[in-house]
Amino acid sequence: MSMERRPGAVRSEKSRLAILSAASRQFAEKGYDHLTIEGIAAEAGVGKQTIYRWWGTKTALVAECLVEGMLIPVPLRPQGSGDLRADVEAWVRSIVDFIPGNESLMRSLIIAAAEDPDVATTMNERLGILPTNDDDGALPMELVEAVLGAIIVRSLRRGTFDEGFAERLVAVLLPDTVA
Repeated sequence: MSMERRPGAVRSEKSRLAILSAASRQFAEKGYDHLTIEGIAAEAGVGKQTIYRWWGTKTALVAECLVEGMLIPVPLRPQGSGDLRADVEAWVRSIVDFIPGNESLMRSLIIAAAEDPDVATTMNERLGILPTNDDDGALPMELVEAVLGAIIVRSLRRGTFDEGFAERLVAVLLPDTVA
């Protein structure tokens, strides 16, 4: 998923968008486990070697669909209403509401980011989940990491997210805020 130019033909934006659209549509229809490079290439009208030249793996392709906003309709960054507890609870709830039916995507992206520094860097930079020093009013990095860590651990161990998960997690992380 590196943005550096790879050897071969110049990347066509039209083909790139066709591939991303096909991957996103097929992902939504079939899920990650049944997504194939062959099927994506056929729908996009490109050779599968083109896909592999631009994205080394299926996970890298799906990760780019994610960072392009084509997979997850959830705000990946908490919204800032001024009520920290309510904002974090709403953010956690929106993430865990997305997970049912998308468990394998979550696990695949976690693994891809852990194994491929380019995927991790791109997701961090382009998704804007993690705050930077430039973000006015951003949540502390440690709070964001604690929330995401809890969600990642539960996803990896294939645990469920019941109705009160967001509220309980926020109560543990922000015990001194008013409910």
